[in-house]
Amino acid sequence: MDNKVLVETSARHVHVSEKDLETLFGKGAALTPKKDLSQPGQFACTERVDIVGPKRELKNVSILGPVRKETQVELSLTDARSIGLSVPVRESGDIGGSAGCKLVGPCGEVEITEGVIAAKRHIHATPADAERVGLSDKQVVKVKVESDGRTLIFDDVVVRVRDDFAWAMHIDTDESNAAGCAGEVYGEIIK
Repeated sequence: MDNKVLVETSARHVHVSEKDLETLFGKGAALTPKKDLSQPGQFACTERVDIVGPKRELKNVSILGPVRKETQVELSLTDARSIGLSVPVRESGDIGGSAGCKLVGPCGEVEITEGVIAAKRHIHATPADAERVGLSDKQVVKVKVESDGRTLIFDDVVVRVRDDFAWAMHIDTDESNAAGCAGEVYGEIIK
């Protein structure tokens, strides 16, 4: 059984709603794809914003497209602490009761009252991928990542199964640095 999964590092980024996009970049603004990401239909944009917290700001942060129903900011815990925020570790989209911040674009500012999270480490899988490896949606697994002097087993990795996903695991920059990830990295799924 093939239980290897590509491990990708997801750096700090912002997902914006249509309304917030227009506030930040002007009426009629649209996201401009700069680079396709590994997940089908997802892309890094040329548009960038500053994230402002109580202590300081993170400048020139990537926006990922397409637009979403609600604006969401994904930071590592180190990033969040550095700007003065305490954020929960959550699955993408689970923003209720999370931290807020200010986003600054070239045409305006948006103050979000919630939406700042540290993304829970996760595996994207199609139904066929999940079946092949014996996984199910919302199952929690461990993934072993081997590296020179930094081999690490990630626990609490949630499996997310959807037809429009591509087989990959996502971790944030804190997690990537802890495991010494560099270049193309694969992990071994442990159930």
